[in-house]
Amino acid sequence: MVSRLVLGCGPVGQTLVEAIADTSGSLLVIDDSENRVETLRDEKVSATCDDPSDPAVVLDRTTDAEVVIIADEDPEANRQAAELAAEEFPDAYLIVYLGRGYDDADREAMAAVADRLVDPTDVLADRVLSVSVGENADRTAKLQRTLRGIDGTLGVFMHDNPDPDAIASAVAVCRIAETVGVEAEACYFGEISHQENRAFVNLLALDLRDFDAADDFDPEEFGAIALVDHSRPGVNDQLPPETPIDIVVDHHPPKEPVEAAFVDLRSNVGATSTLMAEHVQRLGLELTEDVATGLLYGIRVDTKDFAREVSTADFEAASYLLPNADTSILDRVESPSISADTFETMARAIRNRRMEGTVLATCVGSLSDRDALAQAADQLLNMNGVTTTLVYGFRDGTVFVSARARGTDIDLGETMRAAFAQIGSAGGHADMAGAQISLGLLGAVEAEEESSLTEVVSDVITERFFETVRSVPESDGEYAPEGEMSFDTPVVEPES
Repeated sequence: MVSRLVLGCGPVGQTLVEAIADTSGSLLVIDDSENRVETLRDEKVSATCDDPSDPAVVLDRTTDAEVVIIADEDPEANRQAAELAAEEFPDAYLIVYLGRGYDDADREAMAAVADRLVDPTDVLADRVLSVSVGENADRTAKLQRTLRGIDGTLGVFMHDNPDPDAIASAVAVCRIAETVGVEAEACYFGEISHQENRAFVNLLALDLRDFDAADDFDPEEFGAIALVDHSRPGVNDQLPPETPIDIVVDHHPPKEPVEAAFVDLRSNVGATSTLMAEHVQRLGLELTEDVATGLLYGIRVDTKDFAREVSTADFEAASYLLPNADTSILDRVESPSISADTFETMARAIRNRRMEGTVLATCVGSLSDRDALAQAADQLLNMNGVTTTLVYGFRDGTVFVSARARGTDIDLGETMRAAFAQIGSAGGHADMAGAQISLGLLGAVEAEEESSLTEVVSDVITERFFETVRSVPESDGEYAPEGEMSFDTPVVEPES
């Protein structure tokens, strides 16, 4: 088996071969020009002189390939080689160069079998190389093949109460699906309650479907299911845990193996939007303003404007997206109006605060807008002497907790997990995390007065959090009341 097979190697083919010769994976070139073959051999490229459109010749040298490149100058030779490759290597990603002097019949025949058609009049070889045969090209090829194999509507599910990264990624998957003739819907459970997130969806006029409860989900409605920005059904979404999953795209490392026909899990990037931007770019799709703006905002939010867990790939994706994004919309998204309820939640958070060293915890009581917790947690970090905030309240029988950290060694994801995972769900990033706990688990369901509920909830949540913080020693083994602590376990869950 070879990783890359080149059938026919004119000047464009030679340029591509020279560029990919030193990349990982094996390479074999079959061409009928002795001079070209000798030139390639001089450059240490495995090449053989023979007819690249002869099945006996090709199959005698390889029985499989991940990527096949057809790159002769003769359109008829490329057409024959392309039809051969499509028949003999159906799972390979097929890149076909039209050649010089092709006619409409040649183009139609090659377009019918190619995954990527290269027109010499408007595509440069280096562009083809970077988009089609660069690093991770096989992922994009498999994504496209998986989408093509879907019979019916694709349901693209974000995590509960989705953030911009999840929303933008879901919309991008839908657009890619539509280019291969598959109808797709971007779906979620829960609410989009944060003012910035609502503004993001409304200003970009994104078409999203909200499922009110798991009972509304009918698996028969969809021909396939995709998950974005999370990787397991029933974990951070309300899908039945046994739901078969076809596609997963996520940047959070999973706690358990992920099963799907296509899986793109890369925790070395800062956002799932980065992965989707790569797929869109590599496929050469038209980058519409709403997709470009959405993906750019998704990257900015998940990397905190390129200040958290950022990678080279995030910067490269942003550079690709920026020329087509509407930055004026992003300015409007980031300056939304704030409701009176949110201001009241912030005021209660300040009034009810309790401090230990530089760590602040506060209960805001009953919630009308649960997303106000995150905004309050962010704002309280601006108080003098505060490096860590924990803000929580209750609604519909559940306590919702939001935490933030800055300028400290504390790993909030692990701290929240240690404090609350045994009585609820908890996790997140090192500097941003959350938790959800049933009031029944706190023994608070019988309390009728809000003041009584607040007292019971505060006794449990604040005490568990501070006890967890106190229990983590500094490197010399002494207790660190100022929050100077570290955790070595990697963060595996985002705040929902």
